[in-house]
Amino acid sequence: MLRPHSLQQRFTWFMILPVTLLLIGIGIAGFFYTRNRLLDQWREAAILKLQRASHEVDMRLARIKEWIQLFHEGSGGIHSDAFHAWVLEQLSKQEGVSDVTITWNTPEDRTGGGIEMPPITGRGRGRPGMWQQLQKRQFHSARIREITPPRFDASGEHGTVSLISDLNDINGQTFGHLATLVDFNFIFRHVMESGWWQSSKAFLVDNRGDILVCTVPGRHGSLADSQDRLERETFQAMAAVPFGTRRGSGHPADEVSGFYHLQEAPWVLVMIAPGREILAPIIKLLRLYVIFGITFIAVIVALIWGVLARTTSNIKQVSEAALRLSRGEFGDPLPVKSRDEVGELTHTFNLMTSQLQERLNLKEAMNLAMEVQQNLLPTAPPPVPGLDIAGRSLYCQETGGDYFDYIFRSGPAGTQPLCVAVGDVVGHGISAALLMTTVRALLRCRLDQPGSIAEAVCDVNRRLYQDTAPSGSFVTLFLLEVDSAAGSLEWVRAGHDPAWLYCAATDEVRDLGGPGMALGVDDACSYLSGGRSGLSTGDVLLIGTDGIWETQNANSKKFGKERIGKLLMRHHRQSAEGILQAVLRALEDFRGKAQQEDDITLLVVKSMGTGQN
Repeated sequence: MLRPHSLQQRFTWFMILPVTLLLIGIGIAGFFYTRNRLLDQWREAAILKLQRASHEVDMRLARIKEWIQLFHEGSGGIHSDAFHAWVLEQLSKQEGVSDVTITWNTPEDRTGGGIEMPPITGRGRGRPGMWQQLQKRQFHSARIREITPPRFDASGEHGTVSLISDLNDINGQTFGHLATLVDFNFIFRHVMESGWWQSSKAFLVDNRGDILVCTVPGRHGSLADSQDRLERETFQAMAAVPFGTRRGSGHPADEVSGFYHLQEAPWVLVMIAPGREILAPIIKLLRLYVIFGITFIAVIVALIWGVLARTTSNIKQVSEAALRLSRGEFGDPLPVKSRDEVGELTHTFNLMTSQLQERLNLKEAMNLAMEVQQNLLPTAPPPVPGLDIAGRSLYCQETGGDYFDYIFRSGPAGTQPLCVAVGDVVGHGISAALLMTTVRALLRCRLDQPGSIAEAVCDVNRRLYQDTAPSGSFVTLFLLEVDSAAGSLEWVRAGHDPAWLYCAATDEVRDLGGPGMALGVDDACSYLSGGRSGLSTGDVLLIGTDGIWETQNANSKKFGKERIGKLLMRHHRQSAEGILQAVLRALEDFRGKAQQEDDITLLVVKSMGTGQN
C-alpha cells in the first residue's frame, strides 16, 4: 500500500488530488445535467413542431370533412335537394379537392331491404346530372354514416387522399358512396417545406407503422420491421401514447426521435434527428471545459506546488538546523523569509536556539559551580584517633545550600581538636551555594584564630550579616568541637536543629541543643556554647539538616525526627558509614517515587575509644 512519506506527497495526495477529482466530477455532473436539459428542450421543441404540423394537416382535412358533414346534415328538409346541390358545388371548389364522386351500388351490391333502384353512377367535379341522379335515389329520406378515415394513395405525381362517406337509405341500407379526392401535396406541403422535415430524417406513417412518406429516398416498408432499434422503439411508443420522444444509444445519443398522432387521420408524424446536432452546444462546452479545466488545474497545481516547495524548503532548512543543533553545532540565525506560520516557526526556532545556547552556557556554569562546590565538600573523613566519622550531602539541584566540613584548629599543648560543622542555607541553587561558600570561608578563617568556638560563631555572624542584610538570607549552623583524647564535646547551635547523641552506657538518645539564632539575621546576636564530657566507646553523634525529617512520600506524609532516633538505636553497633547508609536507605524507601524537594546532609561521628580509629 502506497503511503506518503513527505509533506509534498501528503499535500498532493490529500489536497491536490481531491481538488482535481472534485473538478472532474463537477465537470461530468455538469455535462450530464446540461445534456439532459438540452434533450428536454429538444423534446419540447420537437413536440411543438410536430403538434403544429399535425394541427395544420388536421385543419385542412377538417375543413373538407366539415363540408361532407354539412352535406349529410342537410338531408330530410324541404329544400334539401337544392342545399345538397349547393354543398356539393362548394365542396368541389375547396382548395386541394381534385374530385368529388358519387358511386351508386347495383341491386346486387345492396345488403338488406329498401327500394330497388337501377345502378346509376355519376362522377366528376360539378358534373351536370349528378344531382338528378340523387333525386331519383330518394336521398332526401336517407340516413348517413360517419366519414371513413382518410386513405392515402401513392399513385400519381404527389399522391392523393380519399375521404369516403356512405349513403344510406331510410332503412339503413348503403346504396352509394360520396368520395372526395384530395391532393396530398396540398395537405402535406407545409410540412415538407418546414426546416425540420428537410434537415432531419422524417416519416409519415399509419397506425400499423407503414411508411406513407419519408425523407429517405427509396425507403419503404414499416417502422415495426426496421433494422434500426430507435425506429422500432418509436413504433412501440406510438402504440402506447399520443406523442413523445425516444433517445437512441450512445453518449451522446446517436439519434433522438419524436412523434405525434394526427387527430383527423390515422397517421403519425415522426422525426429523427442526429444526437450530435442536438447536443452540439454541450459538446462544444465540454471541450471548452476540458481545455479550461486542464489549464486551470495545471496552473493551480503549479502555484500550489511552488508555494509548497518554498514552504517545505524552509521547513527542511529548519529541520537541518535542528539536526545540527542536536549535535551541539550552533550556527547563525536562520533568515525569516515570510510572515506566515513558516516564518513564525523560523523566528521561534532562532529564539529557541539563542535561549538554548544561553541555557547551555548556564548549564556549563552550573556544572562548574557544582564541581567547585563538590570540591569544597570533604571527599573523605580525616583520620582522628578514637573517632569513626562519615558525612554526605545530597543536593536536589546541581548546587545546593547544605554544608558540612571537618576543621582542625590549634589547641593547648600542641593538640589539634576536630571541629565538625553542618550548615543549611535558606533556599536552593546558585545563590544558596554562593552563600554556603562564604560561610565556609569565614568559618575556616575564624577557627584558625584564637578563641572559643562561640566567639568564632559570633564573628562569622557579624561578618556574614554585612552580606545578607539587603537580601534577608540566613544560614543555620551546628558547630561541634570533639576532643577525643579528653572525651569531651563542645558545641554551638546557631538556629540549627539539635544533634542526636546515642549514649552506649544508658542505651538512650539525647538531644544536643541550646539557644542560638541563625547566622545573618542580627549582627548583634551573641552565641553560647554547650558542653559534655565523658564521651565513651560506642557513643554515636548524628547531625543532619531539615531535608531529612521533612522528606515527604507520595501521600504527603513526612519522614519525621522520631524515625531518626529509632534508626540510631537500631544501627548504633554499625560503623559511622553503616549508620549513615542505613538512614539514607530508610529515607529513600520512605520517599518512594516522590521527588527529592530539599537538600539532605548527614554527618555521623562514633566514638571508638582512646587510641582506636
